[in-house]
Amino acid sequence: MRSEYDFSNGVRGKHYLQLREGYTVTVHNEDGTTTTEKYEPTEGVIILDPDVRQFFPDSETVNRTLRSLIELIPQKS
Repeated sequence: MRSEYDFSNGVRGKHYLQLREGYTVTVHNEDGTTTTEKYEPTEGVIILDPDVRQFFPDSETVNRTLRSLIELIPQKS
C-alpha cells in the first residue's frame, strides 16, 4: 500500500452481509447505455464469518479441519 492511502476511518466488513445475498454490477458503456448484471454466490460457495476466517486462511485448511471432524462422527451400521 502507498503511504498516502488512509484507511483509518475504514469499516471492516461494511458490505459483508450484502455480499452474502449477491451483488449487482452496473456498467456505464461509452455509447451511453448501461448494462446491469446480478451476481449470486455460486452453488458450493461457503462464506466464513470474519472471526472464523482468521483461523482458516484458505480452502485447504478448511477441508483438512472438516475431514478431521468427520472422522469423529460415529458411523451408523
